[in-house]
Amino acid sequence: MPINLQKGQKVDLTKGNPGLKKLMVGLGWDTNKYDGGADFDLDAAAFLITDSGKVGADTDFVFYGNLKHASEAVVHMGDNLTGEGDGDDEQILVDLTKVPSNITKVAFTVTIYDADVRRQNFGQVSNAYIRIVDESTNTEIIRYDLGEDFSIETAVVVGELYKHGTEWKFNAIGSGFQGGLAALCKNYGVNVA
Repeated sequence: MPINLQKGQKVDLTKGNPGLKKLMVGLGWDTNKYDGGADFDLDAAAFLITDSGKVGADTDFVFYGNLKHASEAVVHMGDNLTGEGDGDDEQILVDLTKVPSNITKVAFTVTIYDADVRRQNFGQVSNAYIRIVDESTNTEIIRYDLGEDFSIETAVVVGELYKHGTEWKFNAIGSGFQGGLAALCKNYGVNVA
């Protein structure tokens, strides 16, 4: 049975699961029914972060435009343009054995594509969650449901994997940002063209 986390809660991943090497990070959401004239396109991304709190290079940002990190430690399984259907809307695979030694955190985010033009925000999104699955056994280990009621935010840092000594832990963040993907990139030190 998975551990259900609350905002700000931290939990050991590898200590309690010593054989854990490969993770599937599933992110899902529903959009509230309203007639805004445009479909919602939410996008999951991962930022591979050094001790500085920033990426080491622009290529440490894995998203729909860069699906695989050079180390192959983080692989985005592709962009879901509509979020239709049940289950995970987007998935990101993480191989803990391949994470470069200078990377101490992997932050998982969700943004709304073209939010300003489409006049959309996370106040119109419900049932958002992140879950961590042991890829070898297909067992859900952790689940964090974002119960928070975001109103004007167009980007959310959902959670992060982080190194603590030799172990990996997970932190349920649930922090909203205005300014969409560009604001997150700036926050994590990615140069936006």
